[in-house]
Amino acid sequence: MSQDEPRPIRGRGASENPPNRFAERWVEPDPEAAEPEEPAPTTQFLKDSSRSILSFNDSPDVGFTVSVNPYRGCEHGCCYCYSRPTHEYLGFSSGLDFETKILVKEDAPALLRRALASPQWQAQVVAMSGVTDPYQPVERRLTLTRRCLEVFVEFRNPVVIVTKNALVTRDRDLLAELARYEAAAVYLSITTLDAGLARIMEPRTSQPARRLAAIEALAQAGVPAGVLVAPVIPGLTDHELPSIIAAATKAGARFAGYVVLRLPHGVKDLFEQWLTQHFPDRKAKVLNRIRSLRGGRLNDPRFGSRMEGEGPWATQLAGLFALACRKAGIHEGTPTLSTAAFRRPSDPQLPLFR
Repeated sequence: MSQDEPRPIRGRGASENPPNRFAERWVEPDPEAAEPEEPAPTTQFLKDSSRSILSFNDSPDVGFTVSVNPYRGCEHGCCYCYSRPTHEYLGFSSGLDFETKILVKEDAPALLRRALASPQWQAQVVAMSGVTDPYQPVERRLTLTRRCLEVFVEFRNPVVIVTKNALVTRDRDLLAELARYEAAAVYLSITTLDAGLARIMEPRTSQPARRLAAIEALAQAGVPAGVLVAPVIPGLTDHELPSIIAAATKAGARFAGYVVLRLPHGVKDLFEQWLTQHFPDRKAKVLNRIRSLRGGRLNDPRFGSRMEGEGPWATQLAGLFALACRKAGIHEGTPTLSTAAFRRPSDPQLPLFR
């Protein structure tokens, strides 16, 4: 690593704030003036005054059209996170800002209750995630995700959750209640079984062993649980795909999926920098393998290819995943959830939210 390269920051995925792609001006810090013993940046929690909570999309690449994200930005600090560029719409950087400036939707449960009580709402599966993890560390204190789940239980509206945090097991009582009506499913996202790699790649997530234990706890509570191997990083973690599927199945996972690494906008540079800092000997191999999946580029945003890639390596990964699932006896894809039990409770307060 050259002297001009920023040094890794303990407990953070990014080590600097690259310029916001929408900004016309920005401050370039002087590397000569940097203090080597400067403390790591602390996390700030900022109020998000959004007046709606449901986000809609028409992407053919994801298995849902509606999502709820109680937080914007994510403390987990995963170096590769495809959601980092969304922070630029808020005037922040996709680097350290994404993991240290977290916007909190304090009104999320009330906004969700109003949305589901509306006559315009047609019962359908809602994803909790999509942009950032609903069980990032601050959720332990703020309980926004849990209170949103209480609303889903109240209306018996189906929900699917994707998380890297074992904190989801705290809410297995609510998820089990929804599961009684075939209205809940949870994916634990596992990128690697290597605790050391996870610690530097996903610094504030639950360790892999704890995520496997979370699958087991959810399964024992009657909650349909699965594994999402995401992202698969070519040349770094792709060889682990079968072992992750096998370990998750042994823990009680009933379904599985995978997503190939995506590097939109500034995430490309952040990920390259991370490789330089931690795996300089593998950097060329990893980047060349990604390019082989992405038509010679580091990112391909086209629908239909962005989740799995294209070409021989993509075909090989798809075959490896299918074989791993067959050997483990696990179902590919999310189970079908039901809206049959949806209801609008006869609560005298509800008309106030319509």
